[in-house]
Amino acid sequence: MSFFKRTIKDIPIDRKTVLVRADYNVPLNKKGEISDDLRIRASLPTISYLLKHSAKVVIMSHLGRPEGRDASQSLEPIAVRLSELLQKPVIFVEDCIGDKVVQAVKKAPNGSVILLENLRYYPEEEANDEVFAEKIAKSTGARYFVQDGFGVVHRAHASTDAITHYIPSVSGLLLEREYVTIAGAMEHPKRPLVAVMGGAKVSDKITVIERLVDVADKIIIGGAMANTFLTYKGHHMGSSMVEPGQEPVLDGIYQAAHKKLDTSIDEFIILPTDVAVAAEVSEAATRKNVKLGNLNETDRALDIGDATIERAAEEVSKAKMVIWNGTLGYAELPEFAHGSARLALTLATNPEIDSIIGGGDTADFVLKWDGNGGESFTHVSTGGGASLELMAGKKLPGVESLLDAPR
Repeated sequence: MSFFKRTIKDIPIDRKTVLVRADYNVPLNKKGEISDDLRIRASLPTISYLLKHSAKVVIMSHLGRPEGRDASQSLEPIAVRLSELLQKPVIFVEDCIGDKVVQAVKKAPNGSVILLENLRYYPEEEANDEVFAEKIAKSTGARYFVQDGFGVVHRAHASTDAITHYIPSVSGLLLEREYVTIAGAMEHPKRPLVAVMGGAKVSDKITVIERLVDVADKIIIGGAMANTFLTYKGHHMGSSMVEPGQEPVLDGIYQAAHKKLDTSIDEFIILPTDVAVAAEVSEAATRKNVKLGNLNETDRALDIGDATIERAAEEVSKAKMVIWNGTLGYAELPEFAHGSARLALTLATNPEIDSIIGGGDTADFVLKWDGNGGESFTHVSTGGGASLELMAGKKLPGVESLLDAPR
């Protein structure tokens, strides 16, 4: 499918000052070091394209949820890593508005890269404050604004929405790729399309699951979400995490599935037939495989079971396209990452399958599992909430505010 917004390839950017919104909200370890640089690497194609056109590239982003200025959430370590990846200096500015920014941009020659300090040091960023956005525009003196932070475009913030009122605004290459890949998979999927949905809560993914009932050929449910489905179907789940109050939602999902199908619903919405349990969530916990109906009161389901893993792998291996959002167990613990690891292996060893991995915890897991920077999969998304809202068919404020593509 084609993208409906203008991109950096549609504007005259040669030797212009260009403001880029990236998403550098990367995970940091206890030492403050970057533990996963996917989002930084994903921004390189757009930055490199701008540099080839001798643009002066000014980048803004947020990191975490700081309460005012917080040195532990400074973007300075990101500037260091970006410099390593680009193999050129990155000028770091200790603010995102004001005279420091004005002077740094003015002194930098064309072909420079400048990274501004954390936008969320200012509460006006999340408030979508027009005055704050105007200050960013004036401080940077940018001729164009490029939205390339896919992970934030589902939010109407100053750097995703209000900024577009002050500078002509287009899409970067990452945003274009994310949008076309994810929306294209939902609107024009290769078939069979198998959707794998995990994670903790049904309520987080209601609209996506409802849309997948219409779009997918099979839906595999795992993670703690599966406990809620199984409880709804009358299974006793011991001490497992179960989300209360979801019966009306699941009624709607199964009613929609019944309208679509002549075949068995259990062949379409595939639930675990066994689970891996432990009495507690800890590094010391031992994995025990239990069939449904045999859980004790103290058992906590923390992964899909061995038979379910085999069934899921079989269904996925027959697919032409797989959308995966949400780990299939408590994947932070190796003992309960078996289901997620087997799914990752099935996708990685069947390159003919178009595999689209949702952002957030799922992306974090496959990147750690892969050891190949995510290259074993067709597309690893940089956006968690944004990818979910796009799959659900919702409009994304940070995309809608960009200039429309020429007809």
